[in-house]
Amino acid sequence: MKNLVFGMSMGMFLLAACSVSDRTFSADNELDYCSRQVERTLKDLKDENGVTDYTMMPRNILQGETRWNCRKATSEEWCSGFWPGVLWYDYEYTQDESIRQEAEKFTASLKFLSEKPAYDHDLGFLVFCSYGNGYRLTRNPEYKQVILDTADTLATLFRPKAGTILSWPRNVQMFGGYNTIMDNMINLELLFWASKNGGNPYLADIAISHADRTMKYQFRPDYTSYHVAVYDTLSGEFLRGVTHQGYGDNTMWARGQAWAIYGFTVMYRETKDARYLDFVQKVADVYLSRFPEDAVPYWDFDDPSIPDAPRDASAAAVVASALLELSTYLPAERGSAYKDSAVRMLTSLSSEKYQSRKTNTAFLLHSTGHWPAKSEIDASIIYADYYYIEALLRLKKLEEGKPLF
Repeated sequence: MKNLVFGMSMGMFLLAACSVSDRTFSADNELDYCSRQVERTLKDLKDENGVTDYTMMPRNILQGETRWNCRKATSEEWCSGFWPGVLWYDYEYTQDESIRQEAEKFTASLKFLSEKPAYDHDLGFLVFCSYGNGYRLTRNPEYKQVILDTADTLATLFRPKAGTILSWPRNVQMFGGYNTIMDNMINLELLFWASKNGGNPYLADIAISHADRTMKYQFRPDYTSYHVAVYDTLSGEFLRGVTHQGYGDNTMWARGQAWAIYGFTVMYRETKDARYLDFVQKVADVYLSRFPEDAVPYWDFDDPSIPDAPRDASAAAVVASALLELSTYLPAERGSAYKDSAVRMLTSLSSEKYQSRKTNTAFLLHSTGHWPAKSEIDASIIYADYYYIEALLRLKKLEEGKPLF
């Protein structure tokens, strides 16, 4: 009966999503909007003398504010790679050399990450969003070396007995074991890229081991995910699944599920292993089956205060981008359903309700960062903007019949 209900709800969602294709959505229009917001932000980042501090990265705009709160690019500031990544994506769309120059300057502020020991797992977010996109668009050999060096640094966090990358070395005592968080799935792309572009082939083995252990232990029978998997520090044995940023240990935290959908889509792209393709569809389907009507999830699907709970536009942006890629790996009908679902998300995110427009200089409103810590609630957050512009560019390529990669 449970499977029947799930199948019916999934079918209803996909049927609703299919209606999106009957409405006009222009990726170009929304990319133009993003470009205008980028220009506004670049102007705001200059001081009274017209000077930009390229080590200060936009992080969030809280309710009632109009300008970005910036944080210095450090090992501890996990979001520093997203703003350079936004600039690289905007350059990809506009081919504006002034935007390229800004992207290069902000990206350069992150080179130090390749030259020091790993603070935690976020090196993929920090370096591949910035240097990865920069190298893809410029083929700058200096960028390539930074990526390769950073991949080697990330690999030092791999724990062979657990079979996963240790996410937060600083929190081993707090969790009572090695911790692997779902966000870590995004960093595997860095390892795969390095293994195929002159780095140690063993880096791909690390990524596969990490994904396989995550797939085995970090999901419940219904394919909802735990934010954190805890492993014994001596034996590597899986101990338990818990949350850190979700509502509870047994709830579906929206962005955690989004990271899983994105990460396992990448796993299929890089390995062509059918196990990952089958698995990611199940993870995506449970997410889609529980959506609110406007396709932008509440920050946690099980928050008892729904419908008064905060939304998380960042989760919608991550999933939209992932589903557009996933759609290209599947038979036409199934692939089209995922693509239409992604367009439905982007249509909603591009509405007056979710776009920042004149409210502030970000792309999107209504993201939730860390609800249990009461941090970045109902805010504009830089990673929401990053995955939003990425999704728009992916949709544009698909509509033009161009490959995504």
